[in-house]
Amino acid sequence: MSNPEKFRRGLLAITLASALAACGEQAVEPKQIEIDPASLASSFLINAEDELATLRKELYRAEWIYQNFITEDTASLAADANSRYTAAQVRLAHEAAKFDGIDLAASTRRKLDILKFSIVLPAPADADKNAELAKLAADLNGMYGKGKYCLSADNCLTLPEMSNIMASSRDADELLALWQGWRDVSPPMKPLYERQVSLANEGAKALGFNDLGTMWRSNYDMSPTDFSVEMDRLWGQVKPLYEALHCHVRAKLGETYGTDLVSPDQPIPAHLLGNMWAQTWGNIYNIAAPEDADPGFDLTTQLAVHGYDELKMVEGAERFFTSLGFEPLPDTFWQRSLFTQPADRDVVCHASAWDLDDQEDIRIKMCIQKTGEEYAVIHHELGHNFYQRAYKDQSTLFQNSANDGFHEAIGDTIALSVTPEYLRQTGLLTAEEIPSADKDLGLLMKMAMDKVAFLPFGLLVDKWRWQVFSGEVSPQQYNQAWWQLREEYQGVKAPISRDENAFDPGAKYHVPGNTPYARYFLAHILQFQFHRSLCEMAGNDGPIHRCTIYGNKEVGEKLNAMLAMGASKPWPEALEIVTGSKQMDATAILDYFAPLKTWLDQQNIGRQCGW
Repeated sequence: MSNPEKFRRGLLAITLASALAACGEQAVEPKQIEIDPASLASSFLINAEDELATLRKELYRAEWIYQNFITEDTASLAADANSRYTAAQVRLAHEAAKFDGIDLAASTRRKLDILKFSIVLPAPADADKNAELAKLAADLNGMYGKGKYCLSADNCLTLPEMSNIMASSRDADELLALWQGWRDVSPPMKPLYERQVSLANEGAKALGFNDLGTMWRSNYDMSPTDFSVEMDRLWGQVKPLYEALHCHVRAKLGETYGTDLVSPDQPIPAHLLGNMWAQTWGNIYNIAAPEDADPGFDLTTQLAVHGYDELKMVEGAERFFTSLGFEPLPDTFWQRSLFTQPADRDVVCHASAWDLDDQEDIRIKMCIQKTGEEYAVIHHELGHNFYQRAYKDQSTLFQNSANDGFHEAIGDTIALSVTPEYLRQTGLLTAEEIPSADKDLGLLMKMAMDKVAFLPFGLLVDKWRWQVFSGEVSPQQYNQAWWQLREEYQGVKAPISRDENAFDPGAKYHVPGNTPYARYFLAHILQFQFHRSLCEMAGNDGPIHRCTIYGNKEVGEKLNAMLAMGASKPWPEALEIVTGSKQMDATAILDYFAPLKTWLDQQNIGRQCGW
């Protein structure tokens, strides 16, 4: 008899046998007591949330210490805490699956689903396979993290060093050597990744899914099939803008490197776009920039002129949120965050936002550079912190964003309001220093080369994995399928021939690191949709790329209402609070970049676009 069938009968056989009383009464007969499935589920969830809350705090503290004091001991402590948390997640997910098919209250069902869906790499129930999967994940991460490209025995480059060169070099041969050198790191990962896929699929099937890809796509309040269709629909909305950008950038690359290398009607060679994975193109902005695109001010310079050090930059970003009506950050934020790189120890400098106790212990960890770009990043990171604080009164399983795209989108939405008008309102620019509308093209082009250029890459990484997880793509086809998708969606090709022994997907961290990627595509869609709606709410009557919501408490109240929901409701209900719609809509990107699209279409007259 299946577990759901047992629960539907609502019977739990409990033998109640009393000892013989002194008076010699007979023992009572065994009885059957009806147990309500809803009560069983509720009790299970109470215990599960208590356990996860405790383990999560231990994990976050261990991770914070490790990333701020990197030693072998702190690494070991963080790994142990992560192991305990993951083991509990897997065990509780299997317990939650026993309630599948039971008619339960919506909030109860949602929590049970979150317990199942929140595991990125589900382990099989078998202890040996569980351990093997954990080791594979650690080994793949280690292989990526230790990867280097060695020009000689005593001259090896790390990935950050290679990335810095690719950002600035315009030597095609040098770029190709770096591109190829980094991809020599990933072929040894291939057999490990193949085995990992097999074990994770086994774990996903034990939780009731066809494969791991189906499990990942089930985490969006719609069927896995509908989610795939939704992703394609959103891509269809922005594809014309991407194709116009691609056409112009390819033409400019052809002028720079020659049409023998960059054919005017073929995909762009991947090594020429200023990024190791050709996922963002902002590093080659100077190649494609419109003429006379200088906005007339430099935010880095303005920060220095006005005496902004690292702390004052964070205080300035905090004022953005308090201007919307949010409460100031707690004292512990200022006492416990990391703002600058210490001189006496190694730390992980990658900017991140932290919530260590699911309440008020929120922090950021950054090695802040006093630049305009970093000022926008601080606004982004505080967006995470204010989101975390907004949903702190939700129960443990609902202390998260509405879907995994929302958290990144909120931070980026706030960063979109770091406009010249915002800088004027905060005293970093004078009214006379605000650039005229004819200077917007440069700002829009720079942003498009990062955000619009990213969209097809954000879509195809998981499309490739979904095909791998389902078995549609075999290990022998891993690389071929990868480049087919990159050519189809990005119009980008491998600069040299790649054989089946290569494992180019493994050269992107999120593949060996097993980080789902659809969230980044969604975040790029949602941030513009949020921004457009909030600007409309603020009464903005100009172009949305010039709008800032700074100082508007009505907008802040509406935004906070969405954030406070956490993951307690399906994401369309959260989306509706801010946008008035339950459907994601990429046309906001078209509105934002409308002046650029007009300009690109003019530039592309006479060019052969497409590939």
